[in-house]
Amino acid sequence: MVKTISKIGNSHGLMFDAALMDLAHLKAGDQVNVEVHEGGTITLTPLHPRPSRAEVSRVIDATMKDYARTMKKLA
Repeated sequence: MVKTISKIGNSHGLMFDAALMDLAHLKAGDQVNVEVHEGGTITLTPLHPRPSRAEVSRVIDATMKDYARTMKKLA
């Protein structure tokens, strides 16, 4: 896919159309890590925030509650 760098205010940027955003599983506001490699190659890697320990514990507790009967049968 070929994109053209455009002037945006005092900066320059690339416009990501809806198809590219869908392919990359990105949405407005998402963060990406930008790396410039030897030879000028640029890679963008989406950053997906990790859930907090409290969030993980909450989900585990809810799952254990929802599937308590099944868990007892498996034990």
